[in-house]
Amino acid sequence: MAALNIAFEAPDNAGGMSHSGEKPIDLVHLARQTMGDKGLELDVLQMFARQARASMKELATCEGAARAAVAHRLKGSAQSVGATAVSRTAAALEDNPGDAIALAGVAAAVVEAENFILKLCR
Repeated sequence: MAALNIAFEAPDNAGGMSHSGEKPIDLVHLARQTMGDKGLELDVLQMFARQARASMKELATCEGAARAAVAHRLKGSAQSVGATAVSRTAAALEDNPGDAIALAGVAAAVVEAENFILKLCR
């Protein structure tokens, strides 16, 4: 149990903080969603990381309405775990699925969230 408590202290990842200073995952939101169950938090975050990676593969191979649909799914799953940057960038891509800069923003946010999740799971 002590390991789980340590895992959910703020990780030492100043380089992993987004340019706005917010953490890639809102741990308070996640704790509310999981009713404070740390094991469930880890499971949910790992599922989100896998789903986000699969979404990135899909986003790279589709365009137009299909890309907007994938971005919409990613936005929803990101909101549920508190990945606000992923949600925000996915919303921008959903609004403009042909925008390469929006796609790059989603990719960067997903990588940042994945790295944060990996540090939590150590």
